Amino acid sequence: MIQEYREQFNREFSQEKYAKLKSILKEKSGTEPAFRISESPVFLSHALKIQLTEAAESIIDQIKAIAPEILRKAVPERYNVPNDTQHPHFFTIDFGICADEKGTVVPRLIELQAFPSLYTFQKVYEDAFCETYPFLSEIRNDMPEELYIHHLKKVILGDESPEHVILLEIFPEQQKTAIDFLCTENMLGIKTVCLTQIKKQGRKLFYDNNGKQTEIRRIYNRVIFDELEHIPDLKAGFDFREDLDVQWVTHPNWFFKISKFILPLLKHPLVPKSYFLHEFPDYEDLGNFVLKPLFSFAGSGVDLHPAAAVVEAIKDKENYILQRKVQYEPAFKDINGDYSKAEIRLLYVWHEDEERPVLLNNLARMTKADMVNVSFNKKDAIWIGSSHAFFIKE
Repeated sequence: MIQEYREQFNREFSQEKYAKLKSILKEKSGTEPAFRISESPVFLSHALKIQLTEAAESIIDQIKAIAPEILRKAVPERYNVPNDTQHPHFFTIDFGICADEKGTVVPRLIELQAFPSLYTFQKVYEDAFCETYPFLSEIRNDMPEELYIHHLKKVILGDESPEHVILLEIFPEQQKTAIDFLCTENMLGIKTVCLTQIKKQGRKLFYDNNGKQTEIRRIYNRVIFDELEHIPDLKAGFDFREDLDVQWVTHPNWFFKISKFILPLLKHPLVPKSYFLHEFPDYEDLGNFVLKPLFSFAGSGVDLHPAAAVVEAIKDKENYILQRKVQYEPAFKDINGDYSKAEIRLLYVWHEDEERPVLLNNLARMTKADMVNVSFNKKDAIWIGSSHAFFIKE
């Protein structure tokens, strides 16, 4: 993929530069990443960028056309949170870099979600790549840093001052994405607060802001709501399902609405066919599909080779989908002549006063395993882990 930039990067790569890249990330954030940082970025053509964005725009059009009562069916009653919003504040779409039947490299939709990803870290990561390899600056994101920060401030802070906005997580210092929390604090001036540290008075929420009990008016939510019930003896400061005087960014209900739940409803040449498990037709071959639970995170519960007996034994078939398999293309050559596969996540923000989301950035994940998740990689592999995609200018 994009031979000129790949060859130059591989020529310039060294373990010293890799160490420098990670050192810059630690310096700018204040901590080391708890996930693996890939040695290499991903280089993609302008034509592939057009394919990605056009497919994403079609998906957005289709989602906007889905009736609200259909989307509401995605939210389990026990997780329903009051005061829902018309659309989510964050919207991400994952595409695998694949090959079609002719061997042409094409993107294929893998998943999508209305949940914030590494929006601030990814900006710092791109900057670190460009600082370590200056030639990358000529193909970096066109969006000026001031505009990038403006979009994040507008969507997360709204009209509130930073002291009345928090990033909410469960035991944030234990999360793999803690580096993004620190980058967010640095960029936006808000604090990261654990769910157990919130105080509730009537319908209002408060947190300890340097010794002062401060009202929370907006919550930049990083809690995966359905994970709460898996933490024994969790002493949360409030219940998400209460009617509270607070604005959610993004509202927890959208985690369920924009998820695997809507994959069977989408139609596009770059969207692999999906079915709810209880609606899987007899004429399809199970061997061509991947089994995914509707409500899971980071690849949990995915079965790449579902057996008929396993599928038949599932009681709540309405909570699973079968998605047609895609073939990731080993397209990204490392310094040893081996090839990695990659997934590209498009990162959108969706302002409350706008009809469509804005594409802000991307993140990439590289692998040499069957699944694009660092947990499935060999420990001595290179060109794997969290990365960033640079798109060649037209």
